[in-house]
Amino acid sequence: MALKYPSGKEYRGNKLDAALKPAADYANRGMTLEDDLNATNEYYREHGIAVIHKKPTPVQIVRVDYPKRSAAVITEAYFRQASTTDYNGVYRGKYIDFEAKETRNKTAFPLKNFHAHQIRHMEQVVAHGGICFAILRFSLLNETYLLDASHLIAWWNEQENGGRKSIPKQEIERRGHSIPLGYQPRIDYISVVDSVYFTGRGENL
Repeated sequence: MALKYPSGKEYRGNKLDAALKPAADYANRGMTLEDDLNATNEYYREHGIAVIHKKPTPVQIVRVDYPKRSAAVITEAYFRQASTTDYNGVYRGKYIDFEAKETRNKTAFPLKNFHAHQIRHMEQVVAHGGICFAILRFSLLNETYLLDASHLIAWWNEQENGGRKSIPKQEIERRGHSIPLGYQPRIDYISVVDSVYFTGRGENL
């Protein structure tokens, strides 16, 4: 299936699949960062902890084939607009907005996993007093970190000025906060949000 940006450039990735597939089957939770976060957010909502949702991806379907009368196959679609970040919601009266990415790289996190419009969106959220961060997973190491948006933005801006195109893992370990993997919730990032943004109001950033 051909999925394209509004400009017509072909998109290579799995965001359309995520937008069109049925709700996650939590019997297979833990296989991807997205599955883990969706299960975690469901736990938060069910227990009255926070209201965080994955943002739907707006997609315009333009071509559908019908190889069988009982089945339709989408063969071409476009993003209606550039997406911002993956998740947003509210916790303890504060707006929360974050992006979630994973990499198989063991030593650094490639900045190509992000897009300029996502970084600009994060800047706007921070400017308006929202809590904004990235959840980064090193999948081969099974390590997950919360990195405040200010650090991600700084590395992005440095890249645009000719700097390196990835964030060293050592820098993420130093500036970020490790999120332990559990059962319920699967990725308890809210406990990290508590310690980073509500204990001392940002002293731990």
